[in-house]
Amino acid sequence: MAKCRRETRKSMRTWPRFLPGQQLQSEDEKHRPQCNSFFRDMRKQIRRAALHLLRNTGVFRLLRESEWRRQRLLILCYHGISLEDEHQWRPGLYMEPKTLEQRLRILRTGDYNVLPLGEALQRLYAKELPRRSVSITFDDGTYDFYKQAYPIVKRYGLPVTVYQTTYYSDRRLPVFNLICSYLLWKRRGVVFSNGRELGLNSTMDLRTEDSRQAIVTALINLSATQNLSGLEKNEVACRLAGLLDIDYARLLQKRILQVMGAPEIAELSRDGVDFQLHTHRHRMPKDKSLFQKEIEDNRACLRGVSQKEAVHFCYPSGFYCQQFLPWLKAEGVISATTCDTGLATYRSDALLLPRFIDTTGGSGLDFESWLTGVGDLLAVRRRARRKAFPVID
Repeated sequence: MAKCRRETRKSMRTWPRFLPGQQLQSEDEKHRPQCNSFFRDMRKQIRRAALHLLRNTGVFRLLRESEWRRQRLLILCYHGISLEDEHQWRPGLYMEPKTLEQRLRILRTGDYNVLPLGEALQRLYAKELPRRSVSITFDDGTYDFYKQAYPIVKRYGLPVTVYQTTYYSDRRLPVFNLICSYLLWKRRGVVFSNGRELGLNSTMDLRTEDSRQAIVTALINLSATQNLSGLEKNEVACRLAGLLDIDYARLLQKRILQVMGAPEIAELSRDGVDFQLHTHRHRMPKDKSLFQKEIEDNRACLRGVSQKEAVHFCYPSGFYCQQFLPWLKAEGVISATTCDTGLATYRSDALLLPRFIDTTGGSGLDFESWLTGVGDLLAVRRRARRKAFPVID
């Protein structure tokens, strides 16, 4: 069996009554492991101090200008840029617009060569990269890229690649599992007694991340059992919002957790944004025919909107198997990026390219360390213990 890897997308009802004895303080806050937190904070402080020392003593600059760094390409990975508070809900997926702008400012002031992905890969394997080479990629192609991220990227005049999933592109609906998770998070810290109205257990405990995720999983399984369509799943999400007393119509209007539609993709494509493959339904089937259909459907949707042939690919949620590589080659895919952390070299497998996933939790100093290559050297011993990357679909 092939070895696989995952690195870690209103009603007028009155406010639901609480269960007797309900705790207003979340269990996350009550039972936070103080010891683990202490050592985690200590490691962060030690790392931060080490990075400050390396930067202040000129190591950042020396490595950035070195021949070693010139032979390497840093592929930056982003997901969502918050329309509201999504960065608080999932800091591993979303960041604030101001944080993205700070990152791009570092690229400019550091005189980094930000190259289009296709050109960067050609020059990488030809051993002709300029110094300080970087490429920027965004996964999923959510509406917030159009609304929040691209105006910032365009202001800095930087090329960008979007790995676009397309199933929701002709549906102005939020991604079901993500919107359910987001709605439950909005009411975190409380317990509701009206779950039966959704076909769940009567008690909906929203005090911990695990309990909220269990409800999301139950809703996904229920939808699968009932073979619900996209519209029907959206009705379930709408009913959930009603039970939680959240204005679902406002979230739909703001297009939170929605994928870009054909009009947005076409507009940005004309403006120079490079749209590439991310599967149609944001999944990686192990059945060859289903896998091929994901690529073919995804490519056909992008071709119909952008009038271009997509040949670069990104594994959804960073999940890949060795068996996928010949399938990708057979579909004319010439590169594929993972969620494995690192710098790409001319020795890297073009279908297993590493990236650096930039998140809300990372500081500007951490970001700069990866631009220079210092972060890559320090991270070598930690790669096998990376946490699983969040699954979107």
